[in-house]
Amino acid sequence: MSLAEPFPLYFPGDARRPFSSDAAIRRFAKVAQLEEGGRVLEFGCGPSGSASVLLAQEFGCSVVAADSDEVLVSRMRERVYSLALDGRVEVRRVDFAKPGFREGHFDAILCPGRVLMGLSDTLATLRPLLAHKGRVGITYPVRVGRVTPRAVLEFWERRLGAPLLLPRELLHHLAQSGFEPESVESLQDAELDTFYRELEPYLAKASPEQGGWLREEMALHRENGKATASYAFLVGRRKEPGERPPATRDRG
Repeated sequence: MSLAEPFPLYFPGDARRPFSSDAAIRRFAKVAQLEEGGRVLEFGCGPSGSASVLLAQEFGCSVVAADSDEVLVSRMRERVYSLALDGRVEVRRVDFAKPGFREGHFDAILCPGRVLMGLSDTLATLRPLLAHKGRVGITYPVRVGRVTPRAVLEFWERRLGAPLLLPRELLHHLAQSGFEPESVESLQDAELDTFYRELEPYLAKASPEQGGWLREEMALHRENGKATASYAFLVGRRKEPGERPPATRDRG
């Protein structure tokens, strides 16, 4: 069994990311109750920082766009400057494992379309940075469909160093990590087909070391003809120790 490639999972910097559409970012902003002056971290912004730009322009948020790659950070700084957002969007290079922000500083943290660390590490790293009742929105691989082929399960366990989870298991993991689970959505068959098709031109330029895992992932998807593994975007609210669960809506 080959060893998992270190995180983040390889993703071409210029490719369009899942869950980064304007509609998806607006949905997250609504759930997170973001408004003028809200403090937001886009964790793994890439070169375009689409979430950072939209949240600053439309919602008036104060945003930190962070990434670990100096080239991507430099390009993001250029974009922020060209849009005259340098007073509202701060671009910063960080170590994902030790981002170095003050505890409780952000009202919301989101990472659309990239998997930067293992699930437990991601939640443990980001939770302290959230303010009371702050929201987190992260992307993670998910198991979908009634039957998942053994080859798919084995691939993702090698890739992640942990079993591939169902959506309800991801939400349970959120709850066990100090969050009130709020939602999870995954890419459907057509969306995943489009996602992989748009990645192909970028993979042609990637080295075998960079793109090997992603090529195998795409081949398994096409071999099965439908999605048995996908990507999910899960949202949770920071929950405090001893906090009572929300009141049920079922009064019957």
